Amino acid sequence: MAPGRGLSVFEKYLSIWVILCIAGGILLGRSIPDVATTLDSISFYQVSIPIAIALFFMMYPIMVKIDFGEVLKAAKTPKPVLMTLAINWLIKPFTMYAIAFIFLGVLFKGFLDGTETIKGGEEVELWRSYISGAILLGIAPCTAMVLVWGYLARGNDGLTLVMVAINSLTMLVLYAPLGGFLLGVNSMPIPWETILLSVSIYVALPLATGYASRKLLIRYKGKEWFETKFMHYLTPVSIIALLATLILLFSFKDDVIVRNPLTIFWISIPLFIQTMLIFSIGYFVVARLLKLSYRDAAPAAMIGASNHFEVAIATATILFGLSSGAALATVVGVLIEVPTMLLLVYISKKTCFLHRDCHLGEKHCQKGSNILSREVRT
Repeated sequence: MAPGRGLSVFEKYLSIWVILCIAGGILLGRSIPDVATTLDSISFYQVSIPIAIALFFMMYPIMVKIDFGEVLKAAKTPKPVLMTLAINWLIKPFTMYAIAFIFLGVLFKGFLDGTETIKGGEEVELWRSYISGAILLGIAPCTAMVLVWGYLARGNDGLTLVMVAINSLTMLVLYAPLGGFLLGVNSMPIPWETILLSVSIYVALPLATGYASRKLLIRYKGKEWFETKFMHYLTPVSIIALLATLILLFSFKDDVIVRNPLTIFWISIPLFIQTMLIFSIGYFVVARLLKLSYRDAAPAAMIGASNHFEVAIATATILFGLSSGAALATVVGVLIEVPTMLLLVYISKKTCFLHRDCHLGEKHCQKGSNILSREVRT
């Protein structure tokens, strides 16, 4: 977003567009199921090609906006990166298991009666299967859409990119052993191809094209033209692609959502609590103890709170089957991810004065006055 420019109509009313797109996706899947089924079947190593295309256009405008000189500076700032790694791998998986067990295995157990036969022929209680899905979400930190959340919160895009790269590498190493430990199994088959391909499509490809096009456009058209003309028309593309992604996702999963409304409600409660807890630990506690600036604190906390639901869904399908309770729980992760992360973006902006170097405008950073002005300005 160009300096001094207010929120676009897409950003200002994003929550409304999200709700409409979720409803539109479910309606599309119910009214024209053949279209949704056909699009959903177009995949490679369980990575949906239509969603990959939408995600590319969601990520490219963010990547092309990044000044890669800032990326190099961010790489020299270890505190927010270490904070994210500690929350993602030392705290988040275990709080997810504990919260999921308390709610799904104790408080809501009476509403989740029944058993199911999972892949491999073993019969398990449904509530245990739902907890397994929650675990798979908890050990899969977001490596793509967090760039959108950090961008909307006016965070440090360079730092977010560095943390995404590091999280992608650590997930390849830690996902299997940590998942195997928490699921209580000796070994856990991991869709390595899915992880590598999703990181390549969602992060590496838009990063490479963004870097190359930014460099060429600034060289031949000038920085002023790039910031005032090119970015002005490109900025809405990311939001439109996000909304298109939601329509696709929910049109693919409409039948699951419609058939299991109460179950989805019970599963969504611990997932929502977990997301809010992890964000609060990072943003309100650890980031303040480390004296991080707002631009670093917001994305560092969000990358711990969000989940890589594509990998979680793929893993649940491989381990337990497409129709399993674990797979359903990962789909619920998709259902609550976007609205919850938008809420965290809103909370971040409202409380930016808690961190030093708040850059959202004078009215945002004065404790004794109205925290929010009518428009957030960069």
